[in-house]
Amino acid sequence: MKLNALQALVAAIEDGSLRKAGKRLGYTQPALTKMIKDLELELAAPLLVRNTRGVIPTVQGNLLLEHARRVNKEIVQATEQIAKMGGVTHGELNIAAVPAALMLLIPEALRTFVREFPAIRLRVTEEMYMEQLQPLRSGVVDIAVGGIPDGFANGEFHIEELMATTMVVIARKGSVHARARSLRDLARANWVYTSKATDSGHASSLFAQYGLDTPPSVTVVNSTLGLIALIANADYVGMMPAELMRHPMVSEQLEEVRLEQPGLSIKIGAIIRSASSVAPAVQYFIAHLHRAARHYVYDGLPQVFPM
Repeated sequence: MKLNALQALVAAIEDGSLRKAGKRLGYTQPALTKMIKDLELELAAPLLVRNTRGVIPTVQGNLLLEHARRVNKEIVQATEQIAKMGGVTHGELNIAAVPAALMLLIPEALRTFVREFPAIRLRVTEEMYMEQLQPLRSGVVDIAVGGIPDGFANGEFHIEELMATTMVVIARKGSVHARARSLRDLARANWVYTSKATDSGHASSLFAQYGLDTPPSVTVVNSTLGLIALIANADYVGMMPAELMRHPMVSEQLEEVRLEQPGLSIKIGAIIRSASSVAPAVQYFIAHLHRAARHYVYDGLPQVFPM
């Protein structure tokens, strides 16, 4: 099984098109098609199905995709280590981070990391909720920085605890919901969840912590801007890190609901695949995350950050 054929399969599935995948990898479409056909013959199984929009993976194709991504990642890690022997650290890191980490840790970590390792390319994406770790498992993400899920045990993944924060309930300024004093007062409010489903997330955990039924929600967002917009303009209720309330973009429109029940305490950590713990670029970035966390806890970071 050839590495370039695995790379061709990954590109074809990610791009949804043999033509686009060939252009990305520098192959003609017939050459890329032959690579994938050879894979299918070797495995005696179909990997891609053509449709009017391009190609989609079969069940067998999706299974091979996860393994192919891990193989590609291992090759990249080996290349990084060999390059390091020559005195220069190259590579690429894909980082997913929750809003609190993006505001409090990532800017400071990037500031010092980029200065020390200018040849490492970085891609940072926002992730509102870290319970679903499939992008990390499949190799799309190298480091996830966010709340450590309950009952999470080391094994497939490795955790580096960084800091603690509190998720608080927020509402639009002047809203009737802003005057609530108990979670029970908000049981019938329209909740927006930062989760993968309408029955899970931080709000669900907060209500469960006090023995209350989770309020129903039909709205889920996966961006800070979407969360702020719905609460400010549609009179929803939601949750966000207490530190995020300091940002003018938030504090001018929203306010913390001062409830008799304390907010939800969470620990923020860096989560990586156990197999990635030896990758130099991953190790270096986590070291800079720890430095940023110490800087925040002991020295205090500026209270206003660009969004």
